[in-house]
Amino acid sequence: MEAQKSSAPSQYPGGQKKSNYRWVIMAVIFLTYTVAMADRVNIGVVLPFIREEFAMSNFQLGLISSMFFLGYALTQIPAGFLIGKKGTRGLISISIILFSTITFLIGHARSALQIILLRLFLGISEGVTPVGMTSTINRWFPAKEKGTATGIYIASTQLAPIITPPLATFIALQFGWRYVFYFFAIPGIMLALIWYIFIRTSPEESEKVNQLELDYIRHQEEVVNDHTKRKSLGVIDKAIRYQKVSPITKFKSIFTSWNIAGDTLAYFFMNCVNYGMLTWVPSYLVVAKGFSYGSMGWLASAPAVGGIIGALLGGWISDRLFLKRRKPTMMITAFTTAIMMFIVIYIPSDPLIVGLTLAFAGFFLNIGWPAFTAYPMGLTTGKTYPVAIATINSGGNLGGFFAPIIVGLILDATGNYNFAFGFFGAVLILAFLIICTLKEPVQD
Repeated sequence: MEAQKSSAPSQYPGGQKKSNYRWVIMAVIFLTYTVAMADRVNIGVVLPFIREEFAMSNFQLGLISSMFFLGYALTQIPAGFLIGKKGTRGLISISIILFSTITFLIGHARSALQIILLRLFLGISEGVTPVGMTSTINRWFPAKEKGTATGIYIASTQLAPIITPPLATFIALQFGWRYVFYFFAIPGIMLALIWYIFIRTSPEESEKVNQLELDYIRHQEEVVNDHTKRKSLGVIDKAIRYQKVSPITKFKSIFTSWNIAGDTLAYFFMNCVNYGMLTWVPSYLVVAKGFSYGSMGWLASAPAVGGIIGALLGGWISDRLFLKRRKPTMMITAFTTAIMMFIVIYIPSDPLIVGLTLAFAGFFLNIGWPAFTAYPMGLTTGKTYPVAIATINSGGNLGGFFAPIIVGLILDATGNYNFAFGFFGAVLILAFLIICTLKEPVQD
């Protein structure tokens, strides 16, 4: 029993040190998903330029953004089953090549319909990627590091919106909006090769992982230190319904679990806000606040600047402060971001105030974002997790499909962005209420 309570040693008696190759894996995941996210969100920046060329309504512009998420959602569950059988190495490499190629083709579109269809295919081709990356994290990291690793992964989704608006705006103004897609397609081709060379589905398959690191990963997954596992958080544990939950070992049980369904539904509402803002904040800054295209490029990055800090801090807080409990940060992010959405309605058109408000909104939106992905890790096994996270991603990312369209309809009907932010605040309150009903599993 005593041996089980101690953590794995940092080096063997002979002096061999732990290889720590899992952090190389994490670096490749971070870079790759940054590129994937950039290919996804660059459309928000070029929508004003596309509107000028094709004379489109807000509903049509929203449809361009939304079609990505329809394809993305349709791919998730098949991808989960496929990755469970074939692993991540080859499938993710193919996915990266496909979505990079489609990004390039968007630059050649000659009609709004072509852009809409290509965005659908972009979502289909990219849908395999997040399932593979979160499954890789689940296999490569011990339980006590999964929240932190997931936070780093989520931070990559915020780095892209930081660098994409100013970069895409510069390219569009200098060369035309089509060149945004030509330039953005290049990094993915290189990263597909890097992924295939450096990534393996599990640490057991990698020659770069020594036995000490493998023991560390598996030891921490199977035997958690009693101090970490059983330390009570008092009233917090009661509020989050902290209890033993039988792990989901069968695929069919995924689709009957309220914990999975509730996480999916809350994630749906979170994505309504996340991708609704990514799509419409650039236009909001130009149309409602009167900023120039040049200023818009920088201010549109503000939510992501706050978001990357929130994601990194939130993953660490979930692991260390809340001791692998995921619900607390999920609840914090839904409640505080709802408040920020209502604050946005009343801010003046001052660049500093607008930038700071959007940055705080991004911070609160992302402080609990890693937990939505890490939460099912405590409910499932290594075998069932890919299908569970695929289900959550599939249902959750439908929020990215509906939100841009709904906001487009709101704007066509009212012409007022305040109603759009009111919609975001309302769905976040619903997300908070749903999260409250979920059980927080004791991770044995």
